[in-house]
This record gives sequence, C-alpha cells and structure tokens, in this order.
Amino acid sequence: MADTIIRSNTDVVLIGAGIMSATLGLMLKELQPDITIEIFERLDIAAAESSDAWNNAGTGHSAFCELNYTPQKEDGTIDPKKAISIAESFEVSRQFWSYLVQENKITAPENFIKSVPHMSFVWGAENVAFLKNRFDTLQANPIFKEMTYSTDFSKLKEWMPLVMEGRAESGEVAATNMPIGTDVNFGELTRSMFNYLTSLDGVTMHFHNEVRKINKREDGRWRLKVTDLSSGQKKKIYTKFVFIGAGGGSLPLLEKADVPEGKGYGGFPVSGQWLKCTNPEVIAKHDAKVYGKASVGAPPMSVPHIDSRMIDGQKALLFGPFAGFSTRFLKNGSYSDLPLSIKTDNIYPMIVAGIKNIPLTKYLIQQVRQSPKDRIEALREYVPSARSKDWVLERAGQRVQVIKKDEKEGGILEFGTEVINTADGSLAVLLGASPGASTAVSIMAELVDRCFKDQLATPEWQKKMKAMIPSYGQTLNDQPELLAKVRNNTADVLKLNN
Repeated sequence: MADTIIRSNTDVVLIGAGIMSATLGLMLKELQPDITIEIFERLDIAAAESSDAWNNAGTGHSAFCELNYTPQKEDGTIDPKKAISIAESFEVSRQFWSYLVQENKITAPENFIKSVPHMSFVWGAENVAFLKNRFDTLQANPIFKEMTYSTDFSKLKEWMPLVMEGRAESGEVAATNMPIGTDVNFGELTRSMFNYLTSLDGVTMHFHNEVRKINKREDGRWRLKVTDLSSGQKKKIYTKFVFIGAGGGSLPLLEKADVPEGKGYGGFPVSGQWLKCTNPEVIAKHDAKVYGKASVGAPPMSVPHIDSRMIDGQKALLFGPFAGFSTRFLKNGSYSDLPLSIKTDNIYPMIVAGIKNIPLTKYLIQQVRQSPKDRIEALREYVPSARSKDWVLERAGQRVQVIKKDEKEGGILEFGTEVINTADGSLAVLLGASPGASTAVSIMAELVDRCFKDQLATPEWQKKMKAMIPSYGQTLNDQPELLAKVRNNTADVLKLNN
C-alpha cells in the first residue's frame, strides 16, 4: 500500500486548512462553480494551527483597540493609515461572512462571532496624552466615529469593572471604547466554511496529508508530491494553480517551489502563551477586549490584552500573550524548521534583520526567562485584584514573521501579512501573521485579482464579487452612507444587534 502512487489532476490546490484557504476556496467556487479543488492538511482537523481559537487573538482585528496600528510620528502626530486600512478590511470580511449566512452556506453566525466592546487602556501622563491624540485622530474618520474617550474613573469602572477593581482613583488613567467591536472564533468559522465547501462537487479535503515536494513542469502545470501520513501512500497531484496558506509552514514550501519571486525571504518564529482564568466569578466580571501598550521591542502579536472570549460555547478570559522563542515554524512543527529554512539567498537578509532587531531579541529572552510570579505581576497591571490560583498558563500559537531582502537596508523584519505570487499567477503564498485572519477576505480578493486577472475582468465574475462583497472596489471611510448601510446590514445578518 505504501508503494502505491496515485495520480490526479485538479484546477486548484490549497495547502493548509486554515481561514485563508477556506476563504479562497469558497470565493473561487462561487466565482466558477465547475472549478475543481483539492485541499491538503497535515493535521487531522481543519483550523488546528493559526486559525484555532486558542492560537489566534480572536479580536476581530479591526484596529479599534490595537495601539500598534496607530504609530506616533517624531513630530507627535498619529498616523491613522494602517488602522483605517485594517478597519475597512474587517468590514469587507463581515460582508463576505454575511453573504455566506444569507445564502445558507454557513449557519448559526452566533457560533463564530459575537458583539464585544473593544477598548484601549493606558496609565501615566505620557500614555494618556498619546491615547487622547490617537482618539482625536481616529474619531475624525467615519469608520471610527463611534469611538468614545474618557479619563473619568467611574466611567472606566463602568466600562471594565475587573480592570478598575482595586485600582487607586488618584492615578492618571484613560481609555477609549468602541461598542461595535466583535469576538471572532476563527476556528469555528473556518470549519463551518470547509463543511460547506467540501460538500460541493469537485472539492476534496485530504487530512493527514503532507506536501513534500512542489515543482513546475514544462507544460506550465505544478506537480506536487504528497504523502498520506496515516498509510504512507504517495500521491502526485497536477494542477494549474497552487495556494500555500500553511501558516508557519508556508516558507519551507515556498523554498521548495524554487521560484524567483521567493528568493531572499526568511522567517523569524515567535511563540506565545496565555494566562487563562479558571474562576467563573472572575470570568463573569469582564465583558470586553482591553488592549494596552506593548513593551519596547515587543512584536505586535505580543500587545498585552485582557480578553473576554467565547471558545467552544463557553465564556473564557485570557491575558497575554507572553512571547517566546522556538525554532519551530508551527505549533505542531519541528525544532529543525528554522535551521532548515536558512538558504544561501536568505542568509544575508536574515543576519542583517537580526542585527537591526536586537531589542526584539532581548525582549524575547526576557519573556522566556519569566517566572510564574513575573507573569502574574504583568497581569496585575491590568487586573490589580488578580490571584495566582485563578490563572493557569496555556500554550498559544506559533507565528513566523517575514524577513525579506531590501535594497537599502539589506534585510528587514516585517510584522504583518504578505502575499507573494509568481509572475504568471499560477502560485501564490501567504507569509506572516497578524492581522491575517480578520482581513482574510480582503487578502484573498486581492489574490484573485492578481492570479485570476483575466477571469475577474469578465462581467460574470465582477457581478459575483459585488454580490459577495457589496462594497467591492470601493473604500468605506470616505463614504459614510455606504459604511453605515454595510455595517447595519452585516450587524443584522450576523446577529450582532442581539
């Protein structure tokens, strides 16, 4: 059996069963119903890595509360561009999910998305001044119009009683509040999307299957060599288009594809941990996502937050994440992932990026050396009344930050997501991390534009894209009426008004 080689042909191969592959697969199947798709996942369940609830921030990253998306310039002004872009992208995701619900392709939106206020909380004169500046800058934009700001202790206590409990009223504190924030269980959403997608003709999911080799043939098709990890059976898959959305596993596969567009890319893995509350009384006191300021040198995924979540139908309360370093590229990966990813074309950018990010290295060393007492002390900055017996350490996800060549710098470390595609559009790869999942629909719509340009230019595909995403091709922040219409509709369909 192990020696049997199966050969098959398909239009599209999706590597990795996370939110990105689910989104792209559904989008392509809606645009072209007769398209054939095969999905390969090395684990035995969809969304078990980056998209899983325990491995993903689940904020519904909309830049409402994440302070790292609004950097302060040297002249003291706040740059809102990234925050506006992410907020608009999340509105696009809400539209696509609403379309799927309205068309009965996925059901019970309350199982994957819920209304939860998004707040930013700071203390100290300098941070309070920053937050007020940020608020003034953001609220001038329609997409953040509903944001409110307060330095009033009683108001903050009303917004987030657990955070203010035991805190001295004389301290200088401030917070912003966006009541239209959400909590998204991307693991549940991903599995719901795949349940529908794999029920369609021409779509096959292969769990416990690992893509070992990938190369392009002279006829323009890609050949993938896949191993069934359960039986040892070998497969050769031939396809016109490949999407690699394997989280931390994407970089090694990009290197195996050996395409010019992938040269010079490296990865820097960052692991994470949560403190998880085990006391139901404490969990019940908090109903918000409260984000603070990251420590100097901290990666964006390590912005501290006290987070009310719904996981597996149960309310949960998490604090963190605490960053760490591992040479694994996946939570279920190998310690040899990082060493094996170092090639002659990326070693220089990786060395340069490493030298230029020494504060990050120091930060990660400090995080790894933290004791349980250190973590509880960090928690008490946000929950002064926290007791160590009410919290346990939970392992979170693994992220691989992008390192790439740069003509001026030699090599740069980027925090965010990046799509790489070949010139002919036959291969696309997603690298990086946050805010990935929340902006998946925008990222995949852009990928379709890059890799299926001719088809997307047709009236049929254009009409379908606008049916799936009513604001497709338009920006929302400069069209308040369209923004209000879109928000009201998606809130109704996704049951966020309840």
